[in-house]
Amino acid sequence: MTGLERGTVALVPHDPGWKREYTAEVERLEPLVDEQLIEFEHVGSTAIEGLAAKPIIDMLAVVEDLDGAADLVPVLETHGYEHRPNDDVSGRLFLAKGPRTDRTHYLSVVERESDRYTEQIAFRNFLRSHPEVAAEYEELKRTLADAHSDDRDSYTAAKAAFIERVLERATAER
Repeated sequence: MTGLERGTVALVPHDPGWKREYTAEVERLEPLVDEQLIEFEHVGSTAIEGLAAKPIIDMLAVVEDLDGAADLVPVLETHGYEHRPNDDVSGRLFLAKGPRTDRTHYLSVVERESDRYTEQIAFRNFLRSHPEVAAEYEELKRTLADAHSDDRDSYTAAKAAFIERVLERATAER
């Protein structure tokens, strides 16, 4: 089951159905945007088997050129997505699916060579191959979710140092 109110934080146990929901969404979107995309990637905590997560499916839509991808926005908006400003995150087009009271999917349109793509994939792959680090991450997320259930920005900011350490280790292992 997916869905969470915008700006809030609530973790649920890993749901094997998240992979199916990701796959179903990709299959729904591919005919709409296929010629403009290289691939989709399932990222974020819902992509890590066994990891508790906010019940929102995080997806990357990979393009050759982000400037040329702006015409994807109206297509995605007519199919349930809301274009959201990037805030402090550069190098992506960001869209959310579902009403603000029940967000179900986040879609970031990124270039393959971008830092956003590289970091998301490296972090996901490292947690998948290091279950002990994934367990540490889950413990941190639970603590932070309890402390910041109505403040997603603070929750996200408080995870940053841990994520940076994992990315350093992931880069060193390459």
